[in-house]
Amino acid sequence: MDIFSILTLIGGLAFFLYGIAIMSSGLEKIAGGKLEKLLKKMTSSPLKGLLLGAGITAVIQSSSATTVMLIGLVNSGIMELQQTISVIIGTNIGTTITAWILSLSGIDAGTSVILKLLKPESFTPLLAFIGVCMIMAAKSNKNKSVGSVMVGFAILMFGMSLMASSMSPLSQNDDFRNMMVAFTNPFLGFAVGLILTIIIQSSSASVGILQALSLVGGVSWGAAIPIILGQNLGTCISAVLASIGVSTNAKRVAVVHVLFNSIGALILLPLFYLANAIFHFAFVNTDINPAGVAIVHSTYNILTAIMLFNFIKFLEKAAVKIIPDTKKDTNRKVFLDERLLNTPALAISESFNKTIEMAELVRYNYITSTKMLKSFHTKKADEIVENETTIDAFEDYLNAYLLKLSGKDLTEENNNKISQVMLAIGDIERIGDHAAQILKYAKKLNESDLKFSDEAVEEIKTIVNAVEEIYEMALECYKTDNLEIAQKIEPLEAVIKKGVKRAKKNHIQRLQAGQCSAERSFIFSDLLNDLRRIAAHCGNIATGVIQLYDITINKHEYNHRNKDEDLEFKNRYKDYKSRYKVHKKDKEITV
Repeated sequence: MDIFSILTLIGGLAFFLYGIAIMSSGLEKIAGGKLEKLLKKMTSSPLKGLLLGAGITAVIQSSSATTVMLIGLVNSGIMELQQTISVIIGTNIGTTITAWILSLSGIDAGTSVILKLLKPESFTPLLAFIGVCMIMAAKSNKNKSVGSVMVGFAILMFGMSLMASSMSPLSQNDDFRNMMVAFTNPFLGFAVGLILTIIIQSSSASVGILQALSLVGGVSWGAAIPIILGQNLGTCISAVLASIGVSTNAKRVAVVHVLFNSIGALILLPLFYLANAIFHFAFVNTDINPAGVAIVHSTYNILTAIMLFNFIKFLEKAAVKIIPDTKKDTNRKVFLDERLLNTPALAISESFNKTIEMAELVRYNYITSTKMLKSFHTKKADEIVENETTIDAFEDYLNAYLLKLSGKDLTEENNNKISQVMLAIGDIERIGDHAAQILKYAKKLNESDLKFSDEAVEEIKTIVNAVEEIYEMALECYKTDNLEIAQKIEPLEAVIKKGVKRAKKNHIQRLQAGQCSAERSFIFSDLLNDLRRIAAHCGNIATGVIQLYDITINKHEYNHRNKDEDLEFKNRYKDYKSRYKVHKKDKEITV
């Protein structure tokens, strides 16, 4: 090889790696949040976990990326170690798909028109053209992602072609052939595959390089087999690096990945050479082609998966033995692991789940603080204060995390979801603040031995119950993106607003009649204001859900539209009013 061939090889490798990156990114965007939903549903049994691991890795074209994602999930406390083991076994099967795609380059077309069309150099130029047109012309981000996948595939196949052409002079080189013969030594071949994959941190890429090399001839099955097994172990480097600085359990995920590939190599490589010594396989000294490389890659990973599938408990115990628990809190769970940012759909989904945890704390604080207006308990008051500190921390962490996430290359759907979640975080936190204020009113009433009149108590009770229902509905529609529930919130908010207005008028009459002290008056008025604002924040959450279904909706215009002709709104308003009506005060009656 001369200097120009070396430069072509380097350029081909660059195109190859870049093509894989573009294709993986596009496939991940197409899959969107479906991966996360599958992850939650399919880790209930080892078989489902294995199928899930194979499926996700086949989609995103990287076993390393899947394993790093699992480390992030375990480090955040979202998954347990045992759940990840079957998924890891599946990822090693899923990663073999790339080799089969690349094996198309080795098709011997002959005179067959159909086989010629299957060769990448025949269809990838057209694929690249269609992909570029989709990226430039498509309005839908999903179609743009499909275009990216096409372009990425064309680029990686072009890189494969460049690598093969740069190495073609090696087919006549005696030194090269002697070197490949040396690689039939299992230790040397295994070491070469291991080191190459550690350097480029992708078994798919290193296997692709081997396939490109096999196109020029001179690579025997005997040389390829140990190299491929070394490549499979080398891919663990990404997981090992990702496990630095994480919890003990998250470190164990990387250990399981290393154990899987190490045990597979330690058992299958000696078995192959033992069988060859007995049966003298004729193919061992013949040249391998790209399809042969794919066969070896798949066979190794499938056989290892079959061997170890029933030993998941053993892998877990071995990982615990290698990374034991320490006296320090090494199993601490981070709020949200930043490794998940590499999978935006997953990061968004887990951020969303954290907002629901935050909202549940707010719900407890609201219900408990309103009950304290009647009967104050110091222990529960302390719990509310502690929860409020946690709620504020949730807001800070989530906003910082989502800001980092928004800097990623996201689909329009993901951007819209981030906007909705960030706005909801603000509304949920403010509702928490109002619940904390209600606690202060309860504390003041208790310390001053003040009580509201029976009429005022009934008004507060009516509005408190209405606000509790609107919060429950807001939380449910947010959890499930339920448009029907979201549309029920606005009429209830209108009823609460009117009820607060009527309660304030009644209160003024009581004040004028000397039936209420100034101190109780301030507390009563402020309490109503807080309840009204909670309802408004619930309305904001509902509007955020409605905007997911129609992004063109303007929040201000929607809230202030003419509702006189909205029959559904009027019927719902009428129903809520009958349930949560604050009656007009009779001036003749004193309380």
